[in-house]
Amino acid sequence: MKKIILLGLCLVMSFFGRSQVKEMPLDSIAEKMIIIEGDSIVHNAIDLDEVYLFGKLKFSDYKSKLKYYILRRKTIKVYPYAKLAAERLVELNDSISKIKRKSKRKRYTKKIQKYIEEEFSEELKKLTRTEGQILVKLIYRQTGSTAFDLVKELRSGWRAFWYNTTAKMFKISLKETFDPEAVHEDYLIEDILQRAFSAYRLERQKSVLDFDYATLNNKWGNVDKPAKE
Repeated sequence: MKKIILLGLCLVMSFFGRSQVKEMPLDSIAEKMIIIEGDSIVHNAIDLDEVYLFGKLKFSDYKSKLKYYILRRKTIKVYPYAKLAAERLVELNDSISKIKRKSKRKRYTKKIQKYIEEEFSEELKKLTRTEGQILVKLIYRQTGSTAFDLVKELRSGWRAFWYNTTAKMFKISLKETFDPEAVHEDYLIEDILQRAFSAYRLERQKSVLDFDYATLNNKWGNVDKPAKE
């Protein structure tokens, strides 16, 4: 009986040995293709996000160091609001583009305005003046529009003017832009964001503005103070 079983096993192993397809060497022009889970398209490469190597922060004195870390704390605090505002704006524009009648678009916009105000107002009231100004800068970074223009677009020009006048009482300009190529503080904010993204402290949302962080880093050269021309 044991001989029969052993013979059977030998026959099975012999069958599998003959039935296996030998691996053929790739042709010189053949490519190894990659299938990504959830994607129906076959790729020959995987696109990776840019990775920045950050140098150690250096400061000329304690005052400069303190200023940077205060700016970092405030930037990290308000960035999620700017990110959420950009997401809500995209959702609003996508929805409005599908509504043909002007009256319905107006009613829908007012509904969204009320929702956004209820979502943001209480938290925004807690921001300091400098946190509010950083938020205005980051809204421009994420949307490409000033807070003034966004209010003007969603409401009336008079309401935007009124908001801007009220903001000026607290030394906040709703017309503030974000220009890390020309303004050193804006570069510092961008440096803070990039470091926070890499450390997974903040969820990355790409800016709609056209600038390159590596180029900015080469230009300014130092987080402490602007590099001399």
